[in-house]
Amino acid sequence: MPKYKLKTHSGTAKRFHITGAGKILRTKGMKSHLRRKKSDRVKRLFDEMIATSPTVQKRLRRLLPYGA
Repeated sequence: MPKYKLKTHSGTAKRFHITGAGKILRTKGMKSHLRRKKSDRVKRLFDEMIATSPTVQKRLRRLLPYGA
């Protein structure tokens, strides 16, 4: 057992969400600026959270040691 606690990266904790099954979800970019000209369907799609790519997950798990 380590004698110290690992620190959670606060910026990562605000941007990502870990499900009960262990998936790391993220929100889509380009959702706030110039949104009026986008179609209603596209604006609805921005509300969904999508899974991160497997190449990034190892790095994110290091930044979120306790699954924040």
